[in-house]
Amino acid sequence: MCRVPEEPGLKERLSFVTTVTDLLIVGGGINGAGIARDAVGRGLSVVLCEQGDLAGYTSSASTKLIHGGLRYLEYYEFRLVREALFERERLLESAPHIIWPLRFILPHEKGIRPAWFVRLGLFLYDHLAPRKRLPGTETIHLTRHPAGQALKPGFDTAFVYSDCWVEDSRMVALNALDASERGADIRVRTKLVSARREGDLWVASLQNVETGEPTEVRARVMVNAGGPFVADVLNTKLGLNTQKSVRLVKGSHIVVPKLFDGDKAFILQNTDKRIVFAIPYQGKFTLVGTTDIPVESVPDKKVTISDSEIQYLCNVVNHHFKHQVTPADVVWTYSGVRPLFDDGSTNASAVTRDYVFDLEDGQGQAPVLSIFGGKITTFRKLAEHALDELKAYFPAMKPSWTERAKLPGGDMPDADFDRFFANVKTRWSFLPDALAYRLSRAYGTRLEELLGSAASMADLGEDFGAGLTATEVDYLVRREWARSAEDILWRRSKLGLHVPADAAQKIDTYLSKRKATSVAAQ
Repeated sequence: MCRVPEEPGLKERLSFVTTVTDLLIVGGGINGAGIARDAVGRGLSVVLCEQGDLAGYTSSASTKLIHGGLRYLEYYEFRLVREALFERERLLESAPHIIWPLRFILPHEKGIRPAWFVRLGLFLYDHLAPRKRLPGTETIHLTRHPAGQALKPGFDTAFVYSDCWVEDSRMVALNALDASERGADIRVRTKLVSARREGDLWVASLQNVETGEPTEVRARVMVNAGGPFVADVLNTKLGLNTQKSVRLVKGSHIVVPKLFDGDKAFILQNTDKRIVFAIPYQGKFTLVGTTDIPVESVPDKKVTISDSEIQYLCNVVNHHFKHQVTPADVVWTYSGVRPLFDDGSTNASAVTRDYVFDLEDGQGQAPVLSIFGGKITTFRKLAEHALDELKAYFPAMKPSWTERAKLPGGDMPDADFDRFFANVKTRWSFLPDALAYRLSRAYGTRLEELLGSAASMADLGEDFGAGLTATEVDYLVRREWARSAEDILWRRSKLGLHVPADAAQKIDTYLSKRKATSVAAQ
C-alpha cells in the first residue's frame, strides 16, 4: 500500500465544510446512482460526488437496451443472463415511461452460426427466467414477412425475440432523484481530490469543479463506483493497490437516416462472430452499434469514434440492408468506455459483462468497496448485492427494498403507459401530440409537477426548438441537476438531433441569466 502525498499547502488554503456520512459514493453513473438510492432507502446517510454530469460518461453511451444479453449465452454466462432477464421484467414494471418492449429480428446467415445453435440459445433465453409482459420467440420467413423488404436477397429465415429499450441517461437521473428525495446528498460537478484513512473513517477532500470551492466529507465507508476510472480512484485518489484490474473496452455507435420502416429492431451477425444492433431511433433515424475496441487508458474528456469503427459499422449495415450507407451519411456518433472486470479473455467481445466487488478494509480500518464491471440492466441487483457486502459495517441497516419499488414517474396504474398517455392528452390538450408523447415518456407521472396548471404553450415560456421550453429547462435544473445545454440536449431530453443549430447557445445563455438572477435574489 502506498500513500498519495498531499498537495503542499492544501490544508491551509481550504476552509473545509465537514460532513460525516455513512457512505461516500464516488461516481454518478448508473451503478453509483443505483447504490445511492438503495442505501438511503435502507436508512444509511449518503453523499454522492460526480466530477461531471450524471451519466456523463459510460452510462449515457450504451446501446440503450434492457436485455438479458443473448450473445452472452455463447460464453456460458448463464448466471448473468438469468439475473438480467429477471431484472428486465422488474425494471419494465418500475419505469414503464422510460422502458418499453422492443422486438428484435435476427436474420439467419449460413456459415456464421448454425440455425439449431441459434434456436437453442433463444429457447434458453425464453426460459431462463419467467416472462410476464414480453412475448416469446417466433420464426419468420423473410421472403413473405414485411421485415424482409429492407434486407438484401439471400436472407430467407429470421428469428424474432423480445427485449426492452431504455432511456439510459434518464434512468441514471431518476435513480439520483429518488435517492435525493429520500435524503441522499447528490453533488454533481464535484470531484474527489484525495482521501485518507483516519481510523474507522475516510477523510475525503472534494472540490466543486465550477467554483473551486472545497469541502471535506468524513465517511464510514467509501464506495468506488468510478466506472472506467475505478482503478484511478483506487491508485491515485486513495493511494491503494488492488489485486483486481479493470479491462477497458470502447464501444461506439453511429446514427444514420432511417434504414427501414416499422418499430422492430434488427440484430445482425457479422462474419467476425460479433453482433451489431440496428434500432429505430427517434422516428427519423437508425441507431447502429456497437464496436468492441480495447483501450489502454481513459481520457478525462469523452472518447470518440475512429474512422475505422465508422467504416466497420457501415460495412455491417451494407452487408445486410438494401439501403446502403457511407460515413458521409452518419449524422451523429457517440462512444463510451466500458469498465469490464479483467477475466483474462484475449477477445474483447468475450470479456465478462458480469460485475465483481473488491472490498478492502485495511485490517480493520475504514473500508472501500470498488465496483468492477456491470451493465445497465443489472444495476439494481448490483446495488442490492453491494449493500449486502456492507452489512457487517452497518448491522442496523434495513433489508433490501427496491425489487418492487417504482422509479420517479413510473407509478402509473398497472404500469400501463398507453392509458397514462391518453390521460395526459386529455389533461393538457393544448400540447401537440408529438410533444405530449415525448414529455410523457421522459417524465411519466412527474409531468404534473413539470406542467402543473399550464393551459397553453405560451404558459411554458420560451421555446428553444423541438418543443423544449423554458418550463422544462427550469425543471431539469431544479430537479435533475442539469447545468448546461449539453446536459439538457444530449442526456435529459435527447433532443440534440432535433433542435436548431443555435439552440445550445440560446440555452446556455438562458441558464447563465437564470443563475445570475438566482444569485442576485440571494
